[in-house]
Amino acid sequence: MMTDPIADMLTRIRNAVRIERTSLDMPASNMRRGIAQVLKDEGYIWDFEEIETVPARTLRLHMKYGPNGERLITKIDRISKPGRRVYRGYKDLRPVLGGMGIQILSTPRGIVSDRRARDQKVGGEVLAMIY
Repeated sequence: MMTDPIADMLTRIRNAVRIERTSLDMPASNMRRGIAQVLKDEGYIWDFEEIETVPARTLRLHMKYGPNGERLITKIDRISKPGRRVYRGYKDLRPVLGGMGIQILSTPRGIVSDRRARDQKVGGEVLAMIY
């Protein structure tokens, strides 16, 4: 049993970027699917797909790199942890690195980036920060 599946997902992404893998697999869940959708919408990954495997479904992320192989994700951190949850209102969400990075939030309207949360005027739990 895994105590923090979001931290596991972020660690898998961090390791894949470090060795410049083109794709990576992990167990699928609704939370991971939502985070993958935000990463795709914000341009950090090419695409993701869900594969039927036994005993459970697998989520495959297709990683994205720059034209000369440079890494788009330089840092990916878990903000809210199982022992310490971090919540922010939409007025408290500041752009990461002047808009060069994002924060991923779990809101009542689903998992969204900080840009979309400010547009929709909704706050929530800050899951991760990526730049």
